[in-house]
Amino acid sequence: MPANAIQPIRRLLIANRGEIARRIIRTAHDMGIGTVAVYADGDVGAPFVREADTAIALGGRTSAETYLDADKVLAACQRTGADAVHPGYGFLSENTGFADAVARAGILWVGPSSEAIAAMGDKLSAKRIIQEAKVPTLPAIELKPGENIEAAAEKIGYPVLVKASAGGGGRGMRVVENPEGLEEAVTGARREAGAAFGDDTLFLERWVTSARHVEIQILGDTHGNLVHLFERECSIQRRHQKIIEEAPSTAVTGELRARMGEAAVSAAKQIGYSSAGTVEFLLDGDDFWFLEVNTRLQVEHPVTEEIARLAQGGVQRRLDLVREQLRIAEGEELGYTQDDLTIDGHAIEARLYAEDPERDFLPSPGTVLEWVPAEGAARYDSGVESGSPVSQEFDPMIAKVITHAPTRREAASRLARALEQTRLQGLSNNRDFLVATLRHPAFIAGDTTTDFIERIAPPRARDVSPQEVTDAAIAAAMYAQAKRRALAKTLSGFPSGWRNSRMPPERTRYRVGDEEIPIEYRSQRNGSFEMDVAGEQSTVAVFHAERGTVDLEIDGRRARMSVTEHGDNWLVHGPSGDVEIEELPRLPVPGLLDIKGGLTAPMPGNVLATHIGVGDTVQAGQLLLVIEAMKMQHRITAPFDGSVTEVHVAAGDQVDNGALLVMLDEAPEGNGQTTEKL
Repeated sequence: MPANAIQPIRRLLIANRGEIARRIIRTAHDMGIGTVAVYADGDVGAPFVREADTAIALGGRTSAETYLDADKVLAACQRTGADAVHPGYGFLSENTGFADAVARAGILWVGPSSEAIAAMGDKLSAKRIIQEAKVPTLPAIELKPGENIEAAAEKIGYPVLVKASAGGGGRGMRVVENPEGLEEAVTGARREAGAAFGDDTLFLERWVTSARHVEIQILGDTHGNLVHLFERECSIQRRHQKIIEEAPSTAVTGELRARMGEAAVSAAKQIGYSSAGTVEFLLDGDDFWFLEVNTRLQVEHPVTEEIARLAQGGVQRRLDLVREQLRIAEGEELGYTQDDLTIDGHAIEARLYAEDPERDFLPSPGTVLEWVPAEGAARYDSGVESGSPVSQEFDPMIAKVITHAPTRREAASRLARALEQTRLQGLSNNRDFLVATLRHPAFIAGDTTTDFIERIAPPRARDVSPQEVTDAAIAAAMYAQAKRRALAKTLSGFPSGWRNSRMPPERTRYRVGDEEIPIEYRSQRNGSFEMDVAGEQSTVAVFHAERGTVDLEIDGRRARMSVTEHGDNWLVHGPSGDVEIEELPRLPVPGLLDIKGGLTAPMPGNVLATHIGVGDTVQAGQLLLVIEAMKMQHRITAPFDGSVTEVHVAAGDQVDNGALLVMLDEAPEGNGQTTEKL
């Protein structure tokens, strides 16, 4: 290619946020390219904003007001002189109008052509195009206005998947097992798709209950060169969203890899594809069916980067997919062929989310009080730091943690340990569930189909042992006394707990869940402490207690833990993970009002609709109202038969976590509410 045909990128605007914005900034800086970030009001203090060379406020809090506002993003390009835009994933990454507008402004678009995006952006048209490339697809029927949905479902056969034609990320999707649930699933999926993508077109597709989700990473330049970078398996999912991904797949043989790779490249050639993209398939045995083409970088691209090797001239190197995207956008050729690419070892990625697995993975926005990745154990692509908020306005992903090893079993073990050693405290998260999944014999055996979570049911929370709770309480007590001694204004040279006479021991109380842990301790002449923890006697020596770390010896057993105080709560991190304990006041505090029959908001969000009024009689399971949070819709239903005595919210209201929504009479113990995902 003539040298003057290359258009070097000098200033790249990243039309995204969080971990992917940081990921793109990192590679751009490595390539000598300046960067521009754009940000919503709630992201003003986010790490990606600081790490970019320039950052422009978009003015607004929601996705629609900021990252989805093409005019604001283009204005930021003009204001900063950006000569290229990388959209990351989500938001405007697959918006043909935005891609066209960027090109019309004379700015390089880091991604495929708008024609390719348009062709694959509608899943129904994508199926028709892919069928022309002789790639197998699943039966599907579009739900046009007036379509008999019952007849369409019967034609495809149950179970059937209700699926949004636009967008992705598991939104606008429902699996329907029988005719009774069809109408409600279509209504909910249509509403969610319209809100998330601005397009409520739906179709029905055959649902393969126990298959694998396997995708092929493709890469093409603007000169007609196309290769695939092997497969990723993404079968471990909840709500049709991936949470664990790996490469290569245990179910894909060399022969099957060649067939699937050839099918993916054929599909890409059919639409004249360039840049990075992914062709997704369902795999059942040796049979596979096309699902969709993601015309962008995927969240799980790191596992491909970890295993794909480019071998040329006797030298092997890893591929950086963001670098390849930028090179392609500048007009460079790939410079290698399929024969130059090989697989090295195994890689696994786990997505850390602010969600509560014990409440059916309900999103749990809040503040990350402590974020400390494990040192040297894994690759972390994160968008947070200690003190970062996880907003209800955006996806609840906190970070991706990736490990690479010579074997799959070793990669899984490394990742599980890295997650255990990662300090993540302050909000509910799925870290312990991920560890349980990675250590489960079924996962280790490669028995990873899309129904894994329902079929295998890994523990959704860690069973914290009594010893861990005791150690955490001792660590908090010893750290607190050391802190008080260090801050003492008088007798500061005396050892902690020193007395010149026999005095009563120091006392404190903690609580973990429903368990109260009383502690008494007394300093000894040798500097150790005699302790009574809920009636159990121990001798504790403190070797170090400062800067958030306490190093103890408990009855001859050495333990090193991280400790942070946040109000009345102590966040303790030990060898197996986190323990949060509450320090109880020395004097009783009046309890909070126990509202009988009150249904409260399970998360901060917006009230989309209310379906009841004061005086209405309701039955158990009846829909009361719908709340939207973190791009998901949740149904609040009646937990028992009764009548509505108070309604505290209306459609359009924004509510905080725990806000009182509805009062019902004759409530059982507790608030009793139930929530369901739409």
